[in-house]
Amino acid sequence: MLFLWSRWRSGNPKKMSRRSSRLQAKQQQPLSCQEESPQELQAPEHLQTRKRRTAEEIKKREDGKIAKKHQYEIKSCWPPTITGGISPCIIIETPHKESVTTDFSRFKKYRFRNFFINPSPLPELNWGNSKDVWLNILKKENRYAHCKHFTSLHSSLQPHMRSILLDWLLEVCEVYALHRETFYLAQDFFDRFMLTQKNINKSMLQLIGITSLFIASKLEEIYAPKIQEFAYVTDGACSEDDIIRMELIMLKALKWELCPVTIISWLNLYLQVDALKDVPKVLLPQYSQEKFIQIAQLLDLCILDVNSLDFQYRTLAAAALCHYTSIEVVKKASGLDWDSISECVEWMVPFANVTRKVPVKLKNFKKVAVEDRHNIQTHTSYLDMLEEVNSGAASTAPGQLSPVSTGGIITPPKSTEKK
Repeated sequence: MLFLWSRWRSGNPKKMSRRSSRLQAKQQQPLSCQEESPQELQAPEHLQTRKRRTAEEIKKREDGKIAKKHQYEIKSCWPPTITGGISPCIIIETPHKESVTTDFSRFKKYRFRNFFINPSPLPELNWGNSKDVWLNILKKENRYAHCKHFTSLHSSLQPHMRSILLDWLLEVCEVYALHRETFYLAQDFFDRFMLTQKNINKSMLQLIGITSLFIASKLEEIYAPKIQEFAYVTDGACSEDDIIRMELIMLKALKWELCPVTIISWLNLYLQVDALKDVPKVLLPQYSQEKFIQIAQLLDLCILDVNSLDFQYRTLAAAALCHYTSIEVVKKASGLDWDSISECVEWMVPFANVTRKVPVKLKNFKKVAVEDRHNIQTHTSYLDMLEEVNSGAASTAPGQLSPVSTGGIITPPKSTEKK
């Protein structure tokens, strides 16, 4: 700066004026560019050519990727000699959403009319579609299969051993005030588990039975008994570790499918539909407790017989309801007609005749609400009643075994000691 200042002072202002004029030209250049036409602002020719080439290359790459994708997705399964090098595959356009929903609704109607004979007996629900609820219940009924021929898989077992075991589980349920649903869950677990095994020894039956009840109580009961109590009722035959090990074995064998629609659930549903008056309160019982325990006692006796597994649970409940009401009530509550339940109703006749001889009363249980008394499982002399049924049906079913205890299979403590 001092050098420039000295030259300007020495009388050479021309060079400084030249530099100042250059600076003014640079400052005025943007203003002049704004006044030029768009054609004058175009990039040079070589830059435009390069851009066109880049765009063409990108397009070629995308086209190549799409072609490779189509070749990967649609492979010609015909040799070129037959098709002349032309693929017979045709890409079909995806249908619109409206047409898909329409086709699904048509299929749903077709499925309901052809695969399920009985329509939904449920009323209109404010919390869900009654037809969908009914279909889901029927799906469960078909999913959880059972069969009376499980004894053929175990050479050392006899049908009457199952009767003795279930009768003992009924007694245990009453002692600990367990719900009827808990017992019937245990019965379902036991029967389905036995279908998955082979050659189980009779000494293992009590362990399998008490483990089934242990699993069911954890699912159904709010305050389930401790595992020590389940081990205690076996009178030392099963330890706590034995029950835990068997629990894991059973859960794996059942594939953790532990939510069947039990016989007592079907009975509860049928009686509720028949007595339903207030639809918004459909989940609250509106039927007679006395009628419920009468029919439940018949089902308790029937389930001890292994031949009951010939029928679906909903058929057993409907047949029991028919013995205490009428076929019109059954048709209204279950949607099943006489042809669907006639065989089960006739099989159940001797059981119904025996149960009518034994009076049944509602029992009071400590810490159980009055409105929940009918849901608590009770026990009576079911083995004696079953023996009477078998002796009366001996002419029609020769060779059927009587449920007489074969000492040493099950050794539970006496009822007076279970406190």
